Parts: sequence; C-alpha cells; structure tokens
Amino acid sequence: MTRVLITGGAGMVGRELAKALPPGETLVTDLARGTLPRQVRFRKMDVTGSDPDRILGEERPDVVIHLASIVTPPPRMTRAEAYAVDVTGTRNVLDACIAHGVGRLVVTSSGAAYGYHADNPVPLAEDAPCRGNREFAYADHKRRVEEMLAQARQAHPKLEQVVLRVGTVLGAGVENQITALFRRKSLLAIRNCDSPFVFIWTRDLARIVERAATEGPPGIFNVAGDGWMTVHDLARALGKKVFALPAWLLKGALAAAYPLGLTRYGPEQVRFLQYRPVLANDRLKSEFGYTPELTSAEVFDLWKREAGL
Repeated sequence: MTRVLITGGAGMVGRELAKALPPGETLVTDLARGTLPRQVRFRKMDVTGSDPDRILGEERPDVVIHLASIVTPPPRMTRAEAYAVDVTGTRNVLDACIAHGVGRLVVTSSGAAYGYHADNPVPLAEDAPCRGNREFAYADHKRRVEEMLAQARQAHPKLEQVVLRVGTVLGAGVENQITALFRRKSLLAIRNCDSPFVFIWTRDLARIVERAATEGPPGIFNVAGDGWMTVHDLARALGKKVFALPAWLLKGALAAAYPLGLTRYGPEQVRFLQYRPVLANDRLKSEFGYTPELTSAEVFDLWKREAGL
C-alpha cells in the first residue's frame, strides 16, 4: 500500500483529495483539523518549524502532497508570516522528503508564479519563465518555491516531483478575494485590457492531485479548465456592468487611498487586473492524461449558481 501524507489537508481541496485517494494509508496534517473523512488519520503539523522532519521521519510516507500555502492572508498577517508558510515551509517539507527517502513530492504551485507582465504569451505554456512579481507576495513566494524545486530536481533526481501550476480555483462554497470582485455591483477593469481569468473546479483539482500522487507522470503542468473568460464575459454572465478606468487613474487613486487605510490594495494591484496569466492546459491533457470535466466558463457558472448570483 502507498502511504500518503498531505500537508494543508484540512483545507477545501485537501478534504476532497482525502476522499478521492484509493484505499491505503493516508495521513492529513494541518494546524487546524477541520472536517475530514473517517478513513484518514490526522496529525497536527506546523510546516514553518521542525515538525516536517520529525513527522516524516516517524511516518515514512511514500508520497507527500504539499498543499499548505497562504492564498488569502488573514487581515493582520504580515508578509514575513506568509513567507514562513509559503517558502520556508516548502523548504522544510522538501528537505524532510529528501532526508527520509520519500519517492514522490506533489506541490500545488500557481499560475501566479509566471507573474503579471505585459509580455506574457496568451496562453502561457509550462516552458514560460517564472517571473512572479516581487510586489505581489503570493506571486513572489510561488516563484521562489519554483526556483527551490528546480534546484532540487537537479541535486536530488531520485525524488520525483509533480508541480501543478494552478489557475483560479472555484467551486461550491469558495469565497476569497477573487470572488469578492465578482460580488461587487459592477466589475472593475482597466480600459483596453481583457483582464482574463482561467478557472479550475475544486473537484477537478482534487482528481488531478490524486492522479499526481498515484499513477500520473512526474513533471510540471498547468492546471485550468479549457478556455478563459474576460472581464466582459464575466460581467455578461453576472448581468453586471463593467466599470473601466485608465490604468494611470486607478494607480493614482490607489496610491492616495492606500496610505489612508481606505483600501487594502496599493497601486501595484493595477498589474493584477491588467496582465493575469492565461494558462494553457494542453500538457495537462496530452502528457499528464487528465481532461478537466468543466471548462473555465462552466466552473464559473457553477460557482455563480451555488453563490446565488
């Protein structure tokens, strides 16, 4: 039997994954247990310290699925605290995998690792460079994690890696800073920019991670449903208007409002709206062997209906 250890397993995707994994011994770790399937064991683990080395040494898993990450920081979380989970935590898990002979490491990275840049190809394939912007904590952290994993692939080839660069995750009950944009009376956009989104269904993501941990090949794969939706597509689907501003005007407004505490976003947020990475999923389908059940548009429609919009 394959022994699987999941970090961050009490989260939404982790719970779906624990149900999807085949019979065997599955261990879920997190700082808070949450609601987990009966067939899995739970151990509390803080990835920012020595727990990964101790617990992997005791449990000796064959596969580690590393989901633990700070996607939407709590209001008072500092960047250093998020870095400790995203980057230092991944380093600790990676080092523990190497030290204790883990056969395969599955890491959920993000399309944000490519960064928000005007010259990003549309769509982006996996051979595009990871240029996560320093001004965006999440993108910067995912870039650093990708660099760390690339170095480990060279130095420790016996540890198989499956790196999943995931698009925007949506499903029933998902609420975060992205979905908050969709709940506004009108959708904010940058004039003359499509501001595209790619979506992946929570259940598709769980199935993809399950395949990555079992019979799927090692490698780097973008994870997104077919197609993408522009801000105007989203507005039509929601029956809302688009409020489009020139980039220079929005930057100026945010630069003035942020220091006064009138908004949580600084002027760098304009790049997030302008140059969102559009992920090509060709390799996911042809090499990894999984075709998402729902397209980006279908995922959004499912979330919209479940959210009562």
